[in-house]
Amino acid sequence: MDIRPVSSDKRTLGGFDFFWLWAGVAISLAEIWAGGFLAPMGFWIAFWAILLGHLIGNTLMALGGVLGSDHAIPSMVSVRPSFGVRGSNLAAILNVVQLVCWASIMLIIGGRAGAMLGEPMGGMLASNRFWIVVIGAGTLGWALFTGRKVWKLLQAITVIGMLAVISILSFETYRSFTDSPIALVAASNPLPFMSGLDLVIAMPISWMPLVADYSRFSRNGSTAFWSTWVGYFLVSSWMFVLGLMATLVTGTAEPHMQMLELMGTAGLAVPALLVVVFSTITSDFPDLYSATCSMLNVSERVSAAAFLWMTGVVSIIVALVFPMERYESFLYFIGAMFVPLFGIVLTDYFLIRHRTLDIDDLYRVGTDKAEGAYWYTHGLHVPALVAWAVGFATYKLIETLQYPIGASLPSIVVAAALYYGITAMRRHA
Repeated sequence: MDIRPVSSDKRTLGGFDFFWLWAGVAISLAEIWAGGFLAPMGFWIAFWAILLGHLIGNTLMALGGVLGSDHAIPSMVSVRPSFGVRGSNLAAILNVVQLVCWASIMLIIGGRAGAMLGEPMGGMLASNRFWIVVIGAGTLGWALFTGRKVWKLLQAITVIGMLAVISILSFETYRSFTDSPIALVAASNPLPFMSGLDLVIAMPISWMPLVADYSRFSRNGSTAFWSTWVGYFLVSSWMFVLGLMATLVTGTAEPHMQMLELMGTAGLAVPALLVVVFSTITSDFPDLYSATCSMLNVSERVSAAAFLWMTGVVSIIVALVFPMERYESFLYFIGAMFVPLFGIVLTDYFLIRHRTLDIDDLYRVGTDKAEGAYWYTHGLHVPALVAWAVGFATYKLIETLQYPIGASLPSIVVAAALYYGITAMRRHA
């Protein structure tokens, strides 16, 4: 594993590979749980928030992958043209932190679900710590094989199998809910539409800092874009709606657990357990792999294999102590940090540079004497850092004051417009 441009002979991933990759990422108990947060909106309002939020967030995520497929570079290297060679390191370090946290959250959810399904058998199978370690070890192993022929085959087979089981889960959930009136209207203390939209947008945006780590292996950029978009949009929206329905009908704060329990009582405990284990692995391994890519952006002297092992072990340790009541706040933090950041990256790449980059200058690092097109001031591009800070502040201000306009769209517009304006003035100065 390295962060150098991928050679043409290694760009072997096609449309189906990207579809199975991102469909597998979307099959997640965390996404079902997130869908339940929208229940105060009522079914139909939340349903439209899910579709619109995925339309916006998914498009931004897939556009982030275009930089990878255009130039065969990973996500954090694609940040260098706008933020500077050294400036991208700040984004990379934050990305490592959020990816390890994501990996830990997935393990906690998977561990709790595994323990619930294993409770009738007792012993270690009823321990969430046991399942955290088992699933964490499986995730690490999956990440170590990323990109190999055997991985591509296993990924496709696993996702197809999980989609089949998820279909059974959906059917059982629907059948159980047939006689229960789903709340179609908002609660007496409803969640504002734009706040719900922020929650939905945050989920695909959380994958944006790593999507190019995989699109750089694509044979065709257009195919990679649409396969990524369709795979994640369809399945993630599905998971959100499942969680929404379960919460509306049962009032549970953890709809994913409710549905797994339904499968268990229907004699489908084994398929349910397979969903828990493999959905966590297929949605979790990109976190470990991309955290390693991000650390290599900071220093290529880091041993990729050693850091991959380290992130896998740390994610397991964090999962044993992470307070899950902070999950919703974590989603908002991701939005605040990465929505304006990649608004700047996409503005720089598509509107200012018109999809052209000097690849050699992307990798000029070390000292101020190694000046290149993206070295700027000691490796930092101040306009991007300023615009990012203003975009972050905009997001947090709207979130804190609870303005009913949402924070994602204003923050990305403010950051992108400010960055574009500053760079335009500097070009004409």
